[in-house]
Amino acid sequence: MKRRNLLKGLAAASLLVAPVWRGWAATPARGSVSVEELQKNWKDFLAQGADVALTTEPLKRSNDEWKKILTPAQYDVLREEGTERAGSSPLNDEKRPGVFVCAGCGLPLFTSAMKFDSGTGWPSFFTAIPGAFATKKDSFLIYTRTEYHCVRCGGHHGHVFNDGPPPTGQRWCNNGVALRFIPKAGKA
Repeated sequence: MKRRNLLKGLAAASLLVAPVWRGWAATPARGSVSVEELQKNWKDFLAQGADVALTTEPLKRSNDEWKKILTPAQYDVLREEGTERAGSSPLNDEKRPGVFVCAGCGLPLFTSAMKFDSGTGWPSFFTAIPGAFATKKDSFLIYTRTEYHCVRCGGHHGHVFNDGPPPTGQRWCNNGVALRFIPKAGKA
């Protein structure tokens, strides 16, 4: 079973980097707004009255509580550090203005202005809302990667790579099932 997971991981890793190496990744449309302005003014993308967590105070729940709150797919990714199948998330095609929040606890993580099409099959972002994530090194695959988790609930979201578009050069490759999108025009 571990060998099968390793082989799946190696296949997924090649899908993660191949499109970017080939130049398929689109440059995000940001106009003249700087990354710092996007990070500072992220609330401009938040719908009025949106149900989000505005504190990063740690949220503690037992595994049984998480299993009651999350779908099996969300539990696998957020609590067991699983990975959803590439191309399976409807959030890959999400283009409306809004905010992407943690599916586990509602903490805002990214805005739609931070998103770009990496061609990998997972929602990708070139930066994140400051203070939303904690990182750690992940050496599960043969090479070391930077894994990131929601700072509030500890949920696993994905990995950040240094092969993204300018100006950051980062690609925050996120499991769509770990996100909930709130369009600016209304609640979701």
